Amino acid sequence: MKRRILLVDDELAILLTLRAILEMNGFEVDTAASAREAARKMKSGAYEMVISDMRMESDTAGYDVIRTARQQPYDPATAILTAYPSLGNEWQIEGAHSLLVKPVNADEMLRQLEALLITHQDQKMLAQRRSQNGAVRKSAHANHSASAHSAAGGPKAV
Repeated sequence: MKRRILLVDDELAILLTLRAILEMNGFEVDTAASAREAARKMKSGAYEMVISDMRMESDTAGYDVIRTARQQPYDPATAILTAYPSLGNEWQIEGAHSLLVKPVNADEMLRQLEALLITHQDQKMLAQRRSQNGAVRKSAHANHSASAHSAAGGPKAV
């Protein structure tokens, strides 16, 4: 099964070039030319990763895309694509998992995306296990409390 990526950029040449590179390397790529279009697509489909240009309809439109992605129940990996790498660590504070700098070398980009997908999938699985273990503990505690309560104050045989 191909991994789905949403690629968001308002520059058609970059969008088409990156889409071609990603598709040639086994990804299924959907594109959007604005943060608004990306939000619509994220709500109607599920993606393993969302890659967004930073500057589109506003200087921080990429952060809008990342925030929308982070709100999705399928929890995609996220990356900011920018020609202005002077963001410091703001991109991390805004919730992006990776920063890709334009112009981007295809091999390096693919290496970074593969690493990000693996790391993000591992983190999701770990969080899922923790949540399941917490639910099991709560259930076990509730069952123990209920049986202790019925044993202590349940009806007595006459």
